[in-house]
Amino acid sequence: MSALQPKQTYADKDGHFRRTDSSFRSTISPDPSSPFPAEPNRYVLYIHRGCPWAHRANIVRSLKGLEDIIQLVTFDHSEKEGSKVLWCFKGDQREPLYGFKYLKDVYQKAEPGYEGRYTVPMLWDTKTEKVVNNESSEIIRIFYTAFDTYLPTSLRETSKPLYPAHLRADIDEMNGWVYQLINNGVYKAGFATTQAAYDANVYPLFEALDRVERHLADAPYGGPFLFGENITEADIRLFPTIVRFDVAYFTLFRCNLRMVRGGYPRIERWLRELYWDDGERTNGGAFRNTTNFDAIKLGYANSQNLVVPAGPVPNVRPLDD
Repeated sequence: MSALQPKQTYADKDGHFRRTDSSFRSTISPDPSSPFPAEPNRYVLYIHRGCPWAHRANIVRSLKGLEDIIQLVTFDHSEKEGSKVLWCFKGDQREPLYGFKYLKDVYQKAEPGYEGRYTVPMLWDTKTEKVVNNESSEIIRIFYTAFDTYLPTSLRETSKPLYPAHLRADIDEMNGWVYQLINNGVYKAGFATTQAAYDANVYPLFEALDRVERHLADAPYGGPFLFGENITEADIRLFPTIVRFDVAYFTLFRCNLRMVRGGYPRIERWLRELYWDDGERTNGGAFRNTTNFDAIKLGYANSQNLVVPAGPVPNVRPLDD
């Protein structure tokens, strides 16, 4: 058995990891005259269950009850092409629309010669055979309202808002620093290739986690979630990072000042509330049902050319622990 090779480098020459912007930024509209009108069974969401950005889109698809309206294609493997991740299938499995092994091929079908990143989530239009959008923060907002006419009243944004008007400024403000310091912060620390780059990002990451812990302790909106008794976009955007923290980022990305369990009791309680809930507020368990720890551990281990970690056990502690 050969020894593990040095990890793949995703950082720039100065040792810092910098995420590039998404390339496709169109939207889906209820307006039938729009370039991408909302229609059942027209659009496909491509994901990999290890990716946190894809996870947030999959959570909203489940929360909104869009499973029978938007098709899901899930890649189960990845390969590397320089600094690019190539999402793909293992073995003989292929994606169902065109028989492609690689997500790269779907991008190339839409735009021959495309040289950008082949990222998930990616929202595909089967009629025009174009990429609608590959920016997760925009895809989840598309899902909030675009298809509401096809959903029962109880799941529409007017009845069960994920981005309520009176909280939008506060949600946007939290999203800003959570994205920079936590969602992307774990990558800035994990992909750093110099001590200076690592130090510049790992400490702000934990300062931001401290800030979330204080927010939950102060309960300015009453809890148990970030903005009160109802799940909002802020919970959806934070959850994929926190559910991966102890099982992947702590070990594989050296984000190891503290684990969530034992280090952040209020964040852990918030995580467990979302993960274990299988009632109406999560539409039957949208957070747990879209979480796949095997894919998470394997994906991050592969990104660093490391063995897959065994723990922690359990992945998420039960509510009554």
